[in-house]
Formats: sequence, structure tokens, C-alpha cells
Amino acid sequence: MSEHTIANIREGFTGRFSFDLDPFQLNAMDALDRGSSVLVAAPTGAGKTIAGEYAVHRAIAHGVKVFYTTPIKALSNQKYQELVEWLGHEAVGLVTGDVNINSEAQVVVMTTEILRNMMYADSPTLHSLGYVVMDEVHYLADRMRGPVWEEIIIHLPRSVQLVALSATVSNVEEFGAWLEEVRGSTEVIVSERRPIPLWQHVLSDHELIDVFLDEDGQATPSHGPFTHRRYREVNPLLAEIGKDSWEKVPTDRRHGSNRRGRGRNHGRSGRRGYRDRRQDQRGHRRSSRHDQQMRPRAMSRADVVFLLEKKGMLPAIFFIFSRSGCDQAVSQLMRANVRLTDDAERSQIKEAFRAALGDVRADDYDALGIGRIERAAMNGLAAHHAGQLPAVKAVIEDLFARGLVKVVCATETLALGINMPARTVVLDKLTKFNGTEHAQITPGEYTQLTGRAGRRGIDVEGHAVVVVGSSVAAQDVAGLASTRTYKLRSAFRPTYNMAVNLLGRYSLEEAYETLESSFAQFHTDRSVVAQARKAREKHDVAEQYREAMHCSKGDIAEYANILEKISEREKELSRNRAEKQRERTRSIVGKLRRGEIIAIPGGRRSGFAVVIDHEKTVKGPRVWVVTREGQLRDLYTEDFSASPMVLETMRVPSLDRIRSARVRKDTASALREKLRGEDSPRKAVRARSAGKTANPNHDPVLVELREALRAHPCHHCEEREQHMRWISRYRKAAREAARAERTVTQRTSHLVRQFDRVRAVLEALGYVGEADAAGHVSVTSKGELLKRVYSERDLIVCEALDQGVLEGLSPDALAAVASALSYEPRRDDGGSEDHDDRAVARALYALSFLVDDINVQERRAGLEQTPAPHPGLCSAVYRWAHGEGFAQSVGNIPVAPGDFVRHVRQVIDLLDHLAHVPGEAHTGVAATARKARLQLLRGIVAQDM
Repeated sequence: MSEHTIANIREGFTGRFSFDLDPFQLNAMDALDRGSSVLVAAPTGAGKTIAGEYAVHRAIAHGVKVFYTTPIKALSNQKYQELVEWLGHEAVGLVTGDVNINSEAQVVVMTTEILRNMMYADSPTLHSLGYVVMDEVHYLADRMRGPVWEEIIIHLPRSVQLVALSATVSNVEEFGAWLEEVRGSTEVIVSERRPIPLWQHVLSDHELIDVFLDEDGQATPSHGPFTHRRYREVNPLLAEIGKDSWEKVPTDRRHGSNRRGRGRNHGRSGRRGYRDRRQDQRGHRRSSRHDQQMRPRAMSRADVVFLLEKKGMLPAIFFIFSRSGCDQAVSQLMRANVRLTDDAERSQIKEAFRAALGDVRADDYDALGIGRIERAAMNGLAAHHAGQLPAVKAVIEDLFARGLVKVVCATETLALGINMPARTVVLDKLTKFNGTEHAQITPGEYTQLTGRAGRRGIDVEGHAVVVVGSSVAAQDVAGLASTRTYKLRSAFRPTYNMAVNLLGRYSLEEAYETLESSFAQFHTDRSVVAQARKAREKHDVAEQYREAMHCSKGDIAEYANILEKISEREKELSRNRAEKQRERTRSIVGKLRRGEIIAIPGGRRSGFAVVIDHEKTVKGPRVWVVTREGQLRDLYTEDFSASPMVLETMRVPSLDRIRSARVRKDTASALREKLRGEDSPRKAVRARSAGKTANPNHDPVLVELREALRAHPCHHCEEREQHMRWISRYRKAAREAARAERTVTQRTSHLVRQFDRVRAVLEALGYVGEADAAGHVSVTSKGELLKRVYSERDLIVCEALDQGVLEGLSPDALAAVASALSYEPRRDDGGSEDHDDRAVARALYALSFLVDDINVQERRAGLEQTPAPHPGLCSAVYRWAHGEGFAQSVGNIPVAPGDFVRHVRQVIDLLDHLAHVPGEAHTGVAATARKARLQLLRGIVAQDM
């Protein structure tokens, strides 16, 4: 293509923008013009999607198709609307599983799963595909959905130019090198520059204090167009906040006083101000000791909101790491009478809710919590989390973007790409529950959250505010804000659906090559380079040692082997003696009786004692004894390091009486009298057991080895000790080399071994045949069925179809069973109601047997077991399919509206697969699935689809 044509295409695209594009955006466009694929890694809000949009522009100019993929449906819907505003409805399509709009358009927005499914099915929609944009490509680290990204990157034809858009990750060069290997020419464009400066603050006792200072002691942002040119250090004042000592911020500074009169009046802290404050503090300490307290209490959220409003730092997003926490935060603000809207804005908010949710059934309005959410929104406040209705979240996002809702309390899911930036992001906790414990958020998570601050084209700067309190230390903020990147790790792993699709298209060897093309294997291969080099080095060293250990008398290695066998035999005899000793001790302790005087020859319990009582326990025999010093002890077998020996007997009191100190004293006195002349328990035992201990020197094997050693010619070599030192070094180097080689083998073949385990399960259940001589594996009719089913429980679904479990069900019942096959319970989910429809109960009972059969094969293969169907929402989905409203459908089941809608949509996805399964045997199920899908797709489930 001529430079003139490229210039015209470029000019037609850049003319859309009222601002100059950044260098990294222009570099990405240059790479696409050169015909390369491109990986663009840039901070949140930097404008990396412009590279993706340029690929769309080029595709239109060249008359080829472009697919714009996103990780979640919400992002797909958002991008679709943006492209429609730019290109018009006719040019843009949307395919998300829920929605299929204009799928043959030149520009199609879709989720990554849809593209993967198209590729495996050889969909004609892929014809004339020229570009694929993968937005938020760092999602390939997601355990559940990440493998899809790698499958696409590996299988996409090299003729298709790939535009991968990622957050800034620390190993972006490694990721780019992998893309270059599997995709061909790929250029990596990295930008650390954030177009909107991001100022980092801690909020302590009503004052905003900057986290970073420049070389002049003036406040500086952590991200921005000029931070790379300026010196940056952590504000030393942070070390004083929250100390237990006098080094606290004085009272006059803790109540919002700001006397410097600077233009950007957000509590900036220069070096001079820092020194002045230290002097003020010393005087303040003398005058008001009682005011220097422990770490300051966190401000209430209402106080924080009022402070931000006063400083012109709204709208703001408060990130809170739980759904209930978000709802409670809004309730707290409402109880504090926080109102951020005027009458005109309240009217617009009310109108927006009526337009978006006016058709919700009256009996569901309160059950869905819409009235409460609307009242808060009219005050400019809202929560945003996955438990809300999608339609509710959509209207909140719209109102926030329009500046009508001023404060949103959101979970971290809001930071995953939704275009909903704010002027300020607020955190009042730096820990969250990670599934097993409450742990501090990572620097990557902190960067992702605070990246929402600063709206390009609206704000000149963004603010990240961490509220210091009992659970947040000011100095923690500096560490998180200073580390802006995280490492991208692959979550790629073979699955059942992936396996049958690979084996249906490739030979076994080619399938292995595909696995070895993954980023997971690429990363592993790089990590084992050092191990492989170590193995080679140790082999070389071992060879040098082997040459140095030559002996002129004979084979020194043979001599060393005899020595090693002698050592191993001695250790074996020692272990045998120790085991016999333990058995003997256990037997002796178990036979001890009241009144027997025993000598304990070794260990912490050594000495003389008399047995008071005994019993048998789960841990073994237990005895109570009184020592010669009058101590009462209870002993188990493991308390004896050597076998005790019974010396004689005496009369003793009962265990109850022996607890008396006087009785113990008398018993010990009688014991000492009986032991008169015995000074050492070891000597007493040795005297009575003389000649009873086996002599290891009489072991025939050991005797024979020692004779062979003495007869060996090397035994009389004058340099034998030196030769043996070389042999010791040789063997150590050889062991280290072998260990490194095992590490390399285990790591480099991990995915292949996992794939073979998956294949073994599929073969046992009849989805694939055995590999033939040419390395081809046949896919059976069951396997062809599995190719079309994409689910975490795909094997259960296919087994249910094959065994006829889903035959004869009504649409309502099939929807309920599909619910059990789709449902992934949350941690706090309980059980489910009993099912009135006996057909549902019978189907679930039959599924339990199928799961058992599958799990047996998975255990044999050493695989993680497929989770059983969960009936948690079966009843609710059944009633919804039957036409009931949300309140009646859910009943007493504790499920959030958003979770219910999301689950029903997952059920619809599975029913879509069932509606298109191949084979005449499944036509009845397919027809019922289509009916069930239509019955589910209504009301709040159908909104925004």
C-alpha cells in the first residue's frame, strides 16, 4: 500500500479527535500500518483503545472484517454502543450469547468465548477476517476464563492482525515475545504515561496529605505526563501519622486548616512546611500532651463526602470490597442526611429510573429494592455491585456519567474496564477477602482501582484518597502507589471441550504442539532455562571429577560402591534395631502393672519410678508413675526413648490417694529405700540385660561386604582417601545434575501430561478412541456432541444427553435441571427447596449417578473432579420459567436480584447449546430447550440484552 493511501487512512481517523494523540498511540498505528500485530500496554485511562479503534478504521478502509472482543458482556454492550455512535447501526454487530445483532456486519463486537466457539466450528463468519482486537487481554490470567484467550491467540490465522490491549504488566516484554512466536511479527508498545495526572493522598483527621514530593519538597503526582521528568520521594510526614508517640499531626492541622494559600488547595506538603510542622509539634507536645493519641480514628464516610464536596473533588467512587458493605455505606450516608443534588437533578434522576425500570412488575418493585435504590440516587448516592439488577447498574452508570449521581460505593468489579471514571477514588480499607483470608490488596489491584480517577476531557487531574484509620496505616499507601505493575501469569490448562476440539482437528502430536505453543508453556520454558543450564554445568563438573578419581591399583568406583553398600546396610540394621526397640518398648509399657519399680535408662524421663496405675488409650498404653523425687507423671510409649526394665515390686496407694503431696512423699521415700544401692538406671538396665543385645557386626551380609572391601586392590592404595574425596564430589554433582534434569522434565511436559489425563477420561467414557499408529485419535459421536457444549460441567451435560436423562422433561423442568448444571454457589449460599415436579427430582437423582461415574474416572486419571450439579436455584428458575414474578420465584431463597438474573442468563446460554446439539436422537431435547429459553427470556432477565 502506498504511503499516500496510508496517510489518507490515518488522516481520516485522527480527524475524529479534538486533541493530539499520544506518542504510544501513534506508534501503535504505525505498527498496524506496517502490517504487524501489536501489543499495547498502558495505564488505565491512557487511551489504549484508540489503537483498537484504528484497527476498526483500517478494516473498513480495506473492506475486511474486524472482531472487537471483550472479556465480559457488559464491556461488549458498552463498546457496541460506542461503535454504533461512530459508525452507525448498519456497520456494527453484537454477538454475546444473549444477543445476536447483525452478526455478519463488517465490525462485530463479541465476547472472547464467542470467537473461540466460532473458530472451533469453522464458522463462515470468519471469512475475510482481517483484524481481531482483544481488549483487556490481561484477562488471560483469569483461572476460569483465561484459557479462552490463549486458544484464540494460538489458533487465529497468522494472516489476521491482532491488536492486544493490556493494562501495564511487569513482564510485558515476555508476553510480547510469546505473541511474536505464535503470531509472527508483533510490536510491543508500552506507555507509563498517564494523560491525566493522578495525585495520591492520605486523609487523616479531615486533612488531605500528599503521598509524594518532588526534589523541591513540593507535592507531585504518582502518574502523569510529567512525572517521569521529576524526582519523587515519599512524604516524610506519612511516617508520623498514626504513631503511638507524640509525633502526631497537631490539632490545628487535623481539622482541615490549610494556611499556605496555594492555587491547588488540596493539602500539599512541601519540605519547608514539613520542618515548620515539626517545630509546631514540639511546642504543641509541651502544651497539649493529652491530644497526642494513638492512630487517628477513620472519618465517617459522610464526613469524607462533605470534605470532597467542599474541595471540588466529586464525583467520587468509594471502593468497598463486599456487596453488603456497598449497600451499608449508602445506607449510612442516607442516615447522615447526605444530599448532593438540587431539585432539577432529582427530577432528572426520577425520570431516568422510570424510563429504565418503569415496566417492572409492581409486586417485584420492593422485592428488587428498586425504591430504596431510587431514593438514594435522588440524593446523588448509589451502590454498584454484581448483586444488583443489570438494568439498575446500567441506569446508575448512566446517571454517574451525566454527573447526576455524585458518589458511588462499588465493589472492585467496577474497575475491570467499565467506562465509569470519577474525579476521585476513595479507599478506606486496603485489605479484602481473597477466598481464604483477609489479605492486603496487591499493588496491581491498587493501580487498577485508583486508575478510575480522572476523566479525560473533563478533569485536569484525578485523585486517589486513602482514609487513614484503625485498619489503614499511612505508610502502606506509599508502597502500593509506588508499585504500579503486576506480573501476567497464564491460566491455560487443557479442558474436556478443548481436548475433543483439538483431537478433532489435529493429530496427537499436533495437539501436543498446540499445548506447547501456549503462554503457560512459553513462560515455563523460560523459567527452566536456568535449570537446564545448571544440569549441563553439573554434568560437566561430574565428568571432570570422574576423570580425577582414577586409581592405578584398580577400579576406585567399584571400591566406593562397596563402601556405599556397607553404609546403607549399617543404616538399614540401625533402622531395624530402632523399630524393634520401639516395638519392644510398646510391649513392655503395655504390660507394666501397679507396684512395679522400673528403671528408665535414657531421655528426658530417665531415672527410677514406681507404677501407680495404667490404662489403654487411642494413643497406646498410658501409665502413671511416681519418681524417686516424689513427682507424679503420666507417660505414653513415645515418652520412653529406651525400653524401661522392671527391677522389683512394692506396695503403692491408689491413683486418687497419690494426688496428695504427703502420700507421694511417703511413696517416694519407700521407693528410695527399695532402690538402695542403685545409683544409675542405665547401669541397672545394662547389668540385667548383658548378652541380650544383637551385635550388628555378626550380620552375615555386613561381614561379607567388609571382607570384599578389605580384599579390593584399592583398599591398600596410598592415595585412597584423596580418591574418595573426588568420588564424593562426583556423586554430589551427579545428584544435583539429575535433580535439575527432573525439574526440567516435570515442567516442560506438565501440560502434555495434563492433556493425556484428560484424554484418558474421555477415552474411558467413550468420547474418543485410542491413538492409531499415525498418532490420530478418532472422535466419537459423543465427542462430536461435546464439541458443541461449553460449560464447567460439559461432561455431565453430554452424559445426560447420551443417557436420555433430559428426555421427556417439560420446558419448566428442563430449565430447572439446566439451572443445576449451571449454578456455581457463592460461599454463603445455603441449600434449596424441595421440588414439586417429580420429573426434576428424578433427573437430578440420575445426574448424581452420572457424576459419580465421571469422578471415578477423574480420580483414576489424577484430575480435579468435576463438581456435582447444584440445585440451589432450581426451584426459583422453575417458577420463573412457569411465568411467576421475581418475588414469587425466589421465595425464601437468599439470592440477590443481580445473581438471579445472571444465573438465569447462564441457564439460557446452556439451553442455547442444548437447542443446537447434533443428532436425531436429541431433537426432542433441542425443541424443549428452545421453548424453555423463550419462557425464561422475559422481564428483568430480558432487560439490556
